[in-house]
Parts: sequence; structure tokens; C-alpha cells
Amino acid sequence: MSLLTNSTTLLRPSKLSPPLLHPHTASIATHSTQRRSRRCNPLRVSSSPQNPTATIAEPVTTTQSDEANGDGGDESILLSGSSVVRAFYAGINSHDLDSVEELIAHNCVYEDLIFPQPFVGRKAIMDFFNKFIDTISMELQFVIDDISEADSSAVGVTWHLEWKGRPFPFSKGCSFYRLEVLNGKRQIIYGRDSVEPFFKPGETALVAIRGVAWLLQRFPKLADWL
Repeated sequence: MSLLTNSTTLLRPSKLSPPLLHPHTASIATHSTQRRSRRCNPLRVSSSPQNPTATIAEPVTTTQSDEANGDGGDESILLSGSSVVRAFYAGINSHDLDSVEELIAHNCVYEDLIFPQPFVGRKAIMDFFNKFIDTISMELQFVIDDISEADSSAVGVTWHLEWKGRPFPFSKGCSFYRLEVLNGKRQIIYGRDSVEPFFKPGETALVAIRGVAWLLQRFPKLADWL
């Protein structure tokens, strides 16, 4: 299977005194804070000492003021988009496909760019994942390098594979996931994987692209075959 927060900005406190709140406003703010639910995702997705940039699942805070989506599930108990994706990789790493299935929407479309056609629907996707975990041992693990966390409806990930804690050759990849809240759960409705190629053509790829572009300019009707 070929299934972004490296930098952190520290916000310095202002030297100005905070504005005084009207008692009614303060009451609303206090009530909003009380409605905040802090959830901890205990899944250890990355554990490689050889890869210090890899991340470990951190506690996730969601609130009822988060995006309203889909079927209008209670946002105070929904996992964030990045937490769903972390749980997805953790399930693949542990070969726990029952947990993975709960994260995939029934009408999900999954594209692995080494395959000619996408996998459409939960059943087709899970059949593929079953074949995948039957092919590899649990010593081969996905390690998340970077993951975007700002938007729970769209999550990007860069990752690589490791064998017993050591980087696996030709295994760097990046993935994109789109998520929606369906039946009270945030689920993956679309995924795309792009994996590091074994054969790296280098500048030859530019020559090939230039050649194809020249053909399309010379013979425009060829574009109908694309």
C-alpha cells in the first residue's frame, strides 16, 4: 500500500492587559470552556529513534464550535481529521482491520497511484487492505513524518516505511485524505497515495514530458486519447 506540522509558531503573550469582560460575556466564555472536551489519542503511530521528525499521536481537543458537518454529529465527541488518519495508520500497522473499517465511509474512493484504477466502496478498499497485510509482516510499519492538523475535512500526510525501526528502501510517500461527518462519525471519503518510485528517471522525465507536450501541440487530436 502506498496509504504538515514540522514548524511550530510560539505566540508570545501581549504586554497589553486583557480587556475587561462584561459579566454576561464572561459567563458565556466560562460556559464555552466547560463544554470543551479534551480527548487523548493514545495511539503510538511513530516510534523510530532513527527518524527524529516522526510524530507520535498527541492529545486532541475538539469543541462544539468546530466545523458543523454532514449529519450534524456532536462535534464535542468527534475525533479531529488528523486523529482519524493517525488511527487509520495505527490500525494498518497493528493489522487491526476492524478498527480501520470503522474509519472508511461506505462510498469512499481510494486511489493508490501504482494501480491503474481506484478502489471504490468500503468493501473493495477493505479487500485490498486484507491482501496488503497478508503480504507483509508486522515488522514493516508506517511512520508518519508530517501531518496537517488545521482542517478536519482535508488532511495531508508524508510518511515512510520502517523495518524493525530501520528505514525501508524506496518507501517514502505522501497521502491526501478528505473526510466528512457521517452518522455521527468522522470518516474518510477519499484517499490518494503517491509512493517513491523504485526507478528514478531524473531529468529524463523532463525530456519525456517535453516530448509529449510537443506531440500534443503538433497533433491536437491526440489529446482525445488522454
